[in-house]
Amino acid sequence: MRIGVANNSPIARRERLVAIGASAGGPAALSTVLSGLPEDFPAAVVIVQHVDERFAQGMAEWLSRQCALSVRVAKEGDRPTAGTVLLAGTNDHLTFKTAGRIGYTPEPREQPYRPSVDTFFASIDALWPGEAIGVLLTGMGRDGAIGLKALRDKGCYTIAQDQATSTVYGMPKAAASLGAAVDILPLERIAPRLVDAFRHGF
Repeated sequence: MRIGVANNSPIARRERLVAIGASAGGPAALSTVLSGLPEDFPAAVVIVQHVDERFAQGMAEWLSRQCALSVRVAKEGDRPTAGTVLLAGTNDHLTFKTAGRIGYTPEPREQPYRPSVDTFFASIDALWPGEAIGVLLTGMGRDGAIGLKALRDKGCYTIAQDQATSTVYGMPKAAASLGAAVDILPLERIAPRLVDAFRHGF
């Protein structure tokens, strides 16, 4: 299984990232995925969930209670690090601003989803120098499908949730129709696959 490198930069490939996008039905799905990751999971996790900024802090605290990893709202200038889960926490888009640090931007203003999964995935494609896995979970619409396809085209390993376990099979379906997902998996198999990918994929 090839994990893939999102950027051809010579910076150490040991930096690892799991980027997860979700919308309708996302909190419960995210809880299932995160609760399946061990405390020593060797990658940073960054989540873009369609949620109003008023509820992001409470969601981060709730998710933190469901799993062994530390979950908090992403702040301007944060550097994703292994063992930590960062959740997009404003109504602006979360993106990589540099190769190693994330932040918020109102652009693109025409993007109807805020924060946008596509916008975040595109910034990984453009700037992240290490190993990357993209995951697209349950949600309405198409946000994330194009970005997931860009990551796969770069050689990154990508996963979309399957129809049977999706609360709303919109975003993962769009990804599947584009051929954006290397694997289409039931929700309960995503965390074990992530663990296995980083254990055996190098």
